[in-house]
Amino acid sequence: MAELIIGLVVALLAVVLVLRTVRIVPQARASNVERLGRYLRTLEPGLNIVIPFVDRPRQLIDLREQVVSFEPNSVITEDNLVVHIDTVLYFQVTDPRAAAYEIQNYIQAIEQLTVTTLRNVIGALDLEKTLTSREHINSILRGVLDEASGKWGIRVNRVELKAIEPPGSIKESMEKQMRAEREKRAAILNAEGVRQSRILTAEGDRQAAILRAEGQAKAIDTVFDAIHRNDPDPKLLAYQYLQMLPELAKGPGNTFWVIPSEVTSALQSVTKAFTGEAGKIGSEVGSEVGSENGHDPEISRS
Repeated sequence: MAELIIGLVVALLAVVLVLRTVRIVPQARASNVERLGRYLRTLEPGLNIVIPFVDRPRQLIDLREQVVSFEPNSVITEDNLVVHIDTVLYFQVTDPRAAAYEIQNYIQAIEQLTVTTLRNVIGALDLEKTLTSREHINSILRGVLDEASGKWGIRVNRVELKAIEPPGSIKESMEKQMRAEREKRAAILNAEGVRQSRILTAEGDRQAAILRAEGQAKAIDTVFDAIHRNDPDPKLLAYQYLQMLPELAKGPGNTFWVIPSEVTSALQSVTKAFTGEAGKIGSEVGSEVGSENGHDPEISRS
């Protein structure tokens, strides 16, 4: 019985010894080992052997890139306005030994350094530059933090200003200004649209008038070409002119009508034409009658 108890105790001690001797470190993690209270080495990911009860592995350190969001901080600008700024920090532990022994709490140290740097940078800028210079502020913050945290075994990859909140009264003024600017742009666009519409309408009317004038000119050319080809008698033209006079008199509001001189000429031409035709016809008829009665036309006229 005693031998069984001793065997169990020895087995238990062996298990404990193995557990304290063999250390398995996960991927992207690291662990510092102290021997008798003094730093000895850093355990790499995988299987590691340490001396039990002599070597003491410390807490695992994450070697992946980490993201930390800090609470809003009140910062005073150059024009004495208080703004609240939220920051986001992206960093990575590059030296586990320095991160464990060079600084007590590197996250808190980075946060305080960020606040101090922000106050220095924003204090030299007015509100307008603060709102429009995020990239510049991010660059300055990253340079200062990376330089200060290098000895802590930390590499700062990026610093971003998540939000910049100006005072409430300033926000209202900015919103009114933006609204007025939008209304101004809308009015300008509307006026420009009306102007373009009027220009296009006028251009369309001008083109239509040009086309109508060209059509009328072509029609007149066609008529004149037809007249010149057929070589009409002046008497016919005068008669056509007289036929158009009633149509001219039918115009609205024609209570007083002046007859142009061309009408008189046309009347004379027509009168001569008809008079000449009547005399010619009478002569021909007389000749025919005289011939039938056996008389000489010349003797009959005498």
